[in-house]
Amino acid sequence: MRQVFTTGLLWFSAVGCGLMAGVYFAFSTFIMTALGRLDQAAGIVVMNAINVDIVRSLFMPLFLGTTIAGAALVVMGVLRLSEPGAVSMIAGGGLYVVGMFVVTVVFNVPLNDALAAVQPSSPEAGAVWAAYLKDWVLWNHVRTVASAVASALLIVALVA
Repeated sequence: MRQVFTTGLLWFSAVGCGLMAGVYFAFSTFIMTALGRLDQAAGIVVMNAINVDIVRSLFMPLFLGTTIAGAALVVMGVLRLSEPGAVSMIAGGGLYVVGMFVVTVVFNVPLNDALAAVQPSSPEAGAVWAAYLKDWVLWNHVRTVASAVASALLIVALVA
């Protein structure tokens, strides 16, 4: 029974991390580029709308579920350190929790909050928007890579 639970959790996490990597990849490679080509007021309005809607979407259960599962896999891996795949479980779960969740909370969310606080057509909005595009995308690249590598490590754990 324990092995079935572990395998199910690994599958859920590997697929979830892969899906999250895809979402972040889309933002990093073309969504933010397109928003950056809009005038500042339009770009800010659209990004703020995305930030409001994303927390009301199916994104959030996946975001939170994979984070909880990643943390659980770290604990399970530590408790089974001598078993095959344990190191990959620890590395994948840990990388995901730190590289995706912690980065989101520490960097991306505060940037989103600062963007939401600015009046889109104000003179200071231009500087906020320019910094947002640079900094938010940088941290989103980190989330993309962390999610993709975590997915791969969890697949390695499944194969082991």
